[in-house]
Amino acid sequence: MGGHWVDRSTFNLQATHIKSLYDMQQPGKTNGLTDVPGIWVGHYTDTESASGTTVVVCPDGAVGGVDVRGAAPGTRETDLLAPENLVEKVQALCFSGGSVYGLAAADGVVRHLESRQIGFPLDGTHVAPIVPAAVLYDLGRGAEFRPPVDAGWGEAACRSAGTGPVKTGCVGAGTGAMSGGIKGGLGSASLILETGITVAALVAVNSLGSTVDPETGTFWEVRLEIGHEFEDRIRQGVRLPEPPTGAPGENTTLAVVATDAALNKSQAKKIAMMAHDGMARAIRPAHTMFDGDVVFCLSLGNRALPETSGFFSAPAAQTINDIGHAAANCLARAIIRGILYADSRYGMTAYIDLKNR
Repeated sequence: MGGHWVDRSTFNLQATHIKSLYDMQQPGKTNGLTDVPGIWVGHYTDTESASGTTVVVCPDGAVGGVDVRGAAPGTRETDLLAPENLVEKVQALCFSGGSVYGLAAADGVVRHLESRQIGFPLDGTHVAPIVPAAVLYDLGRGAEFRPPVDAGWGEAACRSAGTGPVKTGCVGAGTGAMSGGIKGGLGSASLILETGITVAALVAVNSLGSTVDPETGTFWEVRLEIGHEFEDRIRQGVRLPEPPTGAPGENTTLAVVATDAALNKSQAKKIAMMAHDGMARAIRPAHTMFDGDVVFCLSLGNRALPETSGFFSAPAAQTINDIGHAAANCLARAIIRGILYADSRYGMTAYIDLKNR
């Protein structure tokens, strides 16, 4: 904003607006990603191998954006989401365990969608499903070092996909997840803005950093709870195990935030960038050299963005601010829910089984 003077009252107005949004937040019907119309979620869970796959399917397509901040990512088709590139919409996202081997699950998602004629049209007969994917490290946590992940996992996750409440905890990509030395998992959360726009998040938490403050024994972002969404699972303070030392590529938090607002690719990328703030607040440290942290954004385009006026008069600028702020808070809440609903297994102790301080 170089060259412009903005008086303090303008910034006070912005701060008051953000506080008002926070005070009025309400989750969607299921408090999950499927509260955004047009999104299906499905999981494939292999309990023996301590791994699994989660898919987010958009049968009618969704404008996509992505922001990668971890230093050890494992991804596929993310370059397509750059605003300057051709393809506008994706048909699905695939999150999988299995590290680099888990990228094979996306082949099954592509195959399943192609069989249903869901994809980027090539001619009158054929389509090319656009399925960006990302993987996390859960090797060595199951019966064998490498889980037997293949295209079949992606197909199975697609077959289970639906619009009902999102399963959380030790399912799909969160099956073998570990977070800061305790059991990680898969979480989801949503909220509805004052404008009626829905924002939601889904996350597989497999982080080097901890979701729990070691000084207090409670979650860093517990204050963001809406209503009783944590269902009295929060304890006064827990005793954490010794934190892991970390090794290259052995962690990663994978997330997607979604909205029914109509965004273009540049705006979707901006929302993905802002959502990373929620990850950084809820997991400390985040975006480390040993994590492959990725946040995708999906816009289903059912609601036009309200225009704004005044000093901040760029088209829909304030609404983008509101959606990005909501996406960050949603992601932080989803991270907490993923940890709360995990159970102890594979030699990892879940939050619910930690000893009191």
